[in-house]
Amino acid sequence: MKRYNAPMRRYLYFTVFVSGMTTLAGEFAASRLLGNVFGTSNLVWAAIIGLILVYLTVGYFLGGRWADRSPHARTLFAILAWGAFSLGVVPYVAGPVLRAAASAFDTLRVGVLAGAFAAVLVLFTIPITLLGMISPFAIRLSMEDPGKAGNVAGTIYGISTIGSFIGTFLPTLILIPTIGTTRTFLVFSLLLLCVAIAGLRMSVGVRKALPYLWMVLALALLAVFGGRGSIKATSGQIYETESAYNYIQVLEYNGTRYLRLNEGQGIHSQYHPEMLNYGGPWQQFLVGPFFYAGRTPEQVERIAVVGLAAGTTARQAEAVFPNVVIDGWEIDPAIVAVGRAYFAMNLANLNVYVQDGRWGLEQSPAVYDLIIVDAYRPPYIPPHLTTREFFQIAADRLQPDGVLAINIGRAPGDRRLIDGLATTIGTIFPSIYVMDIPGTFNSILYATLQPTDAGDLQKNLFALLARGDVDPLLLESLWVSWENLQPAPQQTVVFTDDLSPIEWLTNNLILNFLLEGGADTLQ
Repeated sequence: MKRYNAPMRRYLYFTVFVSGMTTLAGEFAASRLLGNVFGTSNLVWAAIIGLILVYLTVGYFLGGRWADRSPHARTLFAILAWGAFSLGVVPYVAGPVLRAAASAFDTLRVGVLAGAFAAVLVLFTIPITLLGMISPFAIRLSMEDPGKAGNVAGTIYGISTIGSFIGTFLPTLILIPTIGTTRTFLVFSLLLLCVAIAGLRMSVGVRKALPYLWMVLALALLAVFGGRGSIKATSGQIYETESAYNYIQVLEYNGTRYLRLNEGQGIHSQYHPEMLNYGGPWQQFLVGPFFYAGRTPEQVERIAVVGLAAGTTARQAEAVFPNVVIDGWEIDPAIVAVGRAYFAMNLANLNVYVQDGRWGLEQSPAVYDLIIVDAYRPPYIPPHLTTREFFQIAADRLQPDGVLAINIGRAPGDRRLIDGLATTIGTIFPSIYVMDIPGTFNSILYATLQPTDAGDLQKNLFALLARGDVDPLLLESLWVSWENLQPAPQQTVVFTDDLSPIEWLTNNLILNFLLEGGADTLQ
């Protein structure tokens, strides 16, 4: 076997570093590429991680065998060049498939979705398998003394892992939010391709490296002229962007704007400049304080919103509570920016905190008349916002006569999620009420820190109707909640920080809904 000089051995190590970085960057970019349409649930992540591990495993086997048959640097760098190039074209080939899938998701055509999901994952077979061949190939080329085989293998896999570490954070925190998913693929593809061509020049000379320059030219042309345009081609779309956390989309129909995230199956905020009653979950939160006897709008002075989004609930609260101050937590700064630009989220009495809601609420020095949790969108329910420990934090931040209100998704005939949350909250809050929002798969759970009676909700409604000066939005919300109160939830298990099977529960809920033909009922 040919012995390589010190510069070439160092370059092999550098190659392994960039290859490892690109492999993990490709995995995270793949998650965003798919997450824009299929969401970012643990099911999607499991499919991405599982199949990429399969592709890498195949690459390890093939790379080891190929390296024994052709232990030459030119072979390694040729493989690397094709891996880099095929990775760069993935988002362009996937684009039409994903746009078709986005349209299918708007109407929940499950067969089209499943086919598109599988097709996009298959696109990663070639690039990831080829990249998986690099480390075993580099080990074979770097091996000069069998007595140092362990040292060589450990060094190469260590360098590759360091590259993977950087490839984990660089696309997620910097590149995707600033240049988008497609160009993130291109950046890493072009970098790796340049590494491959430079390696070919070092190993076999300039003349034999020149033919691979067409790949650089092709990717450069794709970068300049092959823009994928809109990530989604949804009717009414006026804005879209990608952040470190989400794909964000703003739609407008007949003067009303809607905020959608990721796969777009939930409306996270709504806005019309001349209207506040949207018939959704937001205004039903405002009913919470009125489970206490003799409550008036003027008595509600401070509200917390965990999951602020673009501020729909905050605008409604400002309209119906004349003395209110609102603290809102939203983890994604890009959503806050969209809220201010497109949803008039510029209220003087709204304090916006770009933080995780649980941490922010726990650190807040304020106490609240009402705490709203609007961060659940099955299957995206943060487990740390469903546990007894979290609800204890909420209770500690409430006034003695405070209320917790939560928006919960459900499926027809399946109230397990509501039951589990109610059971957990019931270990801290003495009185719990659930209302189903008409025409939706949403329910609002109200939990009062003191024992209360549902009859007081009706009494407050009649008292406020008699006043004649109460905002109609509040009156209608009270009426809707009273009319749609449900029987007491069933007792099930208590969710804790140590054991909260929320992902299993939500995945099972959605899969059963789809398998039983629920998707057809929404078309």
